Amino acid sequence: MKWMNLAVAGLLAAASAVAAAGAGAAPAFTGVQEQVANVERAFAATMKARDHAAFVNFLSEEAIFEAGDKAQRGKKVVAAEWAKFFVKADAPFSWEPDQVEVLASGTLAKTSGPVYAPDGKLIARFNSVWRLEAPNTWRIVFDGGSEVCGIK
Repeated sequence: MKWMNLAVAGLLAAASAVAAAGAGAAPAFTGVQEQVANVERAFAATMKARDHAAFVNFLSEEAIFEAGDKAQRGKKVVAAEWAKFFVKADAPFSWEPDQVEVLASGTLAKTSGPVYAPDGKLIARFNSVWRLEAPNTWRIVFDGGSEVCGIK
């Protein structure tokens, strides 16, 4: 009977997690997923803090950011192009991860999540690829996103 109690407790915990996820609660990441999610959150915090230098520190030398039809290639180019988003006192947008996937090797990860306008309106979803680089530091290698439909 003890195994049955454990099974029921497991089902209740799973149902509770699903209900929480449906209620807009933050997703539950574990292990390396949580580590990468925290790196993504710290990366996003650079925008809120208006700290371009900190933003640049998260970029891989090989970073490629999608920008419409043309990709921004390399850390210096991405840093220069994104400087315009750090000029004004208020951040033009914010983002947070709600999906994180990590290769079994633990060296490459993908993050995805909502992008919000300053008024809190959902305007896009981002997709980023992170690589574990020396010295044991996650850096972003690919970034892009897509606008969300304005279905009414």
